[in-house]
Amino acid sequence: MPVVRVALSSASVYPEPTAKAFELAGRLGYDAVEVMVGIDPMSQDVDALEHLIDYHQIPVCAVHAPCLLITQRVWGTDPWGKLQRSTEMAQRLGADSIVVHPPFRWQRDYARGFVDGIAELEVDTGIAFAVENMYPWRASKRELQAYVPGWNPVDHDYANVTLDLSHTATAGIDSIQMATELGPRLRHVHLADGSGSAKDEHLMPGHGNQPCAELLQMLAGQGFTGSVVVEINTRRASSRAARQAGIAESLAFSRLHLADRATDFLPTARERSPGGDDVEPRRGHGG
Repeated sequence: MPVVRVALSSASVYPEPTAKAFELAGRLGYDAVEVMVGIDPMSQDVDALEHLIDYHQIPVCAVHAPCLLITQRVWGTDPWGKLQRSTEMAQRLGADSIVVHPPFRWQRDYARGFVDGIAELEVDTGIAFAVENMYPWRASKRELQAYVPGWNPVDHDYANVTLDLSHTATAGIDSIQMATELGPRLRHVHLADGSGSAKDEHLMPGHGNQPCAELLQMLAGQGFTGSVVVEINTRRASSRAARQAGIAESLAFSRLHLADRATDFLPTARERSPGGDDVEPRRGHGG
């Protein structure tokens, strides 16, 4: 079985700069970094990122395109232009994946051609554009469907998908079942946790209600060849030392449960029995 790569998202060190993610990833023993292209100028600068790769001797496994509300003007306002710039960055840095969110519902033209456009980009570039699961926006008892064609990638014809466990918590859906339904389309995992709040919490794995440990065990047992990326919110860390401790704990959690391969979960599409009978998975309480 291959050893699953564990990477650190540069979003995990915010509000510290992107360079801090490379420093911590190298020092703590992460395998790679995912660059979140954001408001930090260094996250947009390919030359600076190449220097960080060389200096810290740690690769970039993925580029997260600037598709958040706070990055709507990063690299211009044309969403396809942002994906083109993300492609150029990924190619320069040697990243094999680009993480992208589905369009906001007000991005009508972008949304109209999104599924086909993503497929065309993958054919043209050879890079996996892993579309991320999102969640309905909730206010009081009302839900707003903010994403088009939808927040759940299971329902759409994407060849590659990112599974984010903070987002499954916010959406109130079963992350193990989503991983199972995605099967070989599951390319990339954002490892975090959540309590089920309407807020996208990105807690450290094991600090919420998501079956983080069980998912890691399942992926390791299935020979997952994508990346597990720690993407946690450390903005409220009391100090830099506390932030580093949280990032180190998340790496240790990942290594521990990836080493403990599970064999009793629902198989992915690659591993279903010839007779079509699936084994009912056991559920845990977040690990």
